[in-house]
Amino acid sequence: MTNHIIGKLLQGRYKIVQSLSAGLFGQTYIAVDVDYPKNPKCVVKQIKVSSSECSDLDILRLLFQTETQTLKLLGSHQQIPEFIACFEENERFYLVQECIEGHALTAELPIDQQWGCLWSEREVVEFLIDVLGILEFVHSQGVIHCDIKPENLIRRTSDAYGNAEALHKLVLIDFGSIQSIDFGICAELPIYRIPVTSLGYIPPEQFIGQTQPNSDIYALGMIAIQALTGLEPLQLKTDPHTKEIFWRFENTPVNDYLAAVLSQMIRYNYQDRFQSVGEVLRVLKQMVWETQPSQILEADFQFPLEVAKNPTSGNSSSLLTGMKVGLAANSLVMGFGVYSLVNTAPAYSETDTLYKATKEYQAGDLEEAIAIVKSIPSHSNVYPEAQAKIEEWQEQWQVAAQQYQIAETAFANSKWSYVLDAATKVPKISYWQSKTNKLVQQASVNIEAQTQYLLAKAYESADIRDFSTALKYLRQIPKESHAGALVQDKLAEYNRKRQIRAAYFLQKAYKKASIGDFNRAVKFLRNIPSDTLVYAQAQVKLNEYTQKQRLLSDNQKVASAKRTNSFVPKNSATKIEYLQGVNSLQEVNIR
Repeated sequence: MTNHIIGKLLQGRYKIVQSLSAGLFGQTYIAVDVDYPKNPKCVVKQIKVSSSECSDLDILRLLFQTETQTLKLLGSHQQIPEFIACFEENERFYLVQECIEGHALTAELPIDQQWGCLWSEREVVEFLIDVLGILEFVHSQGVIHCDIKPENLIRRTSDAYGNAEALHKLVLIDFGSIQSIDFGICAELPIYRIPVTSLGYIPPEQFIGQTQPNSDIYALGMIAIQALTGLEPLQLKTDPHTKEIFWRFENTPVNDYLAAVLSQMIRYNYQDRFQSVGEVLRVLKQMVWETQPSQILEADFQFPLEVAKNPTSGNSSSLLTGMKVGLAANSLVMGFGVYSLVNTAPAYSETDTLYKATKEYQAGDLEEAIAIVKSIPSHSNVYPEAQAKIEEWQEQWQVAAQQYQIAETAFANSKWSYVLDAATKVPKISYWQSKTNKLVQQASVNIEAQTQYLLAKAYESADIRDFSTALKYLRQIPKESHAGALVQDKLAEYNRKRQIRAAYFLQKAYKKASIGDFNRAVKFLRNIPSDTLVYAQAQVKLNEYTQKQRLLSDNQKVASAKRTNSFVPKNSATKIEYLQGVNSLQEVNIR
């Protein structure tokens, strides 16, 4: 369908020129508006429809038309693409929106802790406040975006409308994925429908048709954690019992307050998360204000001590099945859960305790590290992470000890490559890596010495044209050797020369056999290696020439006997058989 629609003119106006992306609920394209001068670009979203029944289509058509006003309101926000049109063609539904010129947030995020710089706390907080401001507006219109991810946040780099304030702002795109556009035909979200780029950002409840406003908060929290750690969501581990995500590592530059906020944003159970965007904004702005005492406004962060943690939500819109609406009327005040989070943020002493335990673990004292971790009280916010560390450390320690033992045994047996292989499997524990690196260093020296010896032997064999032996030496050189490229070149060269030499021996055998010198022919054939291209042909000739060599030898013996008459039998019958055998040998020799 993607290729089929390229070049097509929709509504006699929007010409599809490029496929852009596939979202949760539709395909996105770049189009040009042929009705306008200079043909400005726009984005066209083709909405997936879950049913083709006429009765269902009538309902969908009504829902689609009803939602047009909501989409127009969304487009009025300067950080959301402007709504242009919404239409149906050939029983397919389309949205047309402003095309944002810029780059996706993906280009600004660090990748796998190796590419790009990790974001500072200030940068993360500013990013969250910026995007949460957009989401607060979106949710107030009764809409849940449902596909918050780096690809859907565009940094505007040009502005066709001359609005300087909009430049370099983040713009939230792809509102064709909002849950209201799914029409509620299928409440659940099958994994096969999800683009790879969305995996990891989508919260658990969204897969079972229980999408909440704070489902968008979860996704945004995952992006913030990616910015701080350089790890994508699918690279993070999950507690097998609580399903909570482990994301805070000893080298993650984040204070306890912000860490607690982010952890609350990505809680596995949506009831345990912040219940509204407003709650998150309030906590984050307090954090910013606390760093600027002159700007603190006491009235802005007086927290109620007793508020229902999970207030009931408003009635679901009949038009937006599976989605909570009326968020403006049902906005949730700061609940007791958030109040607890802010006021019982992990004490620095407990964080220091976990850090101290980690140092002991890295230094090689597992028992002491575990004992220190167990001293952290169960009411601490770092307690789940601390308990998870114990299980993780025990597993990694066992693997490290096993791999070190393998490396040590391989070293004792002079199996240098095995030493290096085992070393790569040792987990990142300084104590074990230090012990293993000593073996690796010596093994590497031995590999290079072995390489030089084998190369010299290979060269010697090649000088006397014994390419089979030369190849045998080359194949013993470990792949970890620094001479790897040279070895591969020599393997190819010597194998080619061996094939040529084998063909040369075969031709020499033919020539010797043609003049009846079967002894020399056989010698040439026996020098042809078994793994050469002409070996099979050589074996056929070897059998043939060996038989002729034997018959010729017997023939020569008979001829010699005839000259001396010492081998002619006196018995007449035996004499006849003997002469017949002589004639047979003579015929073979002639042939």
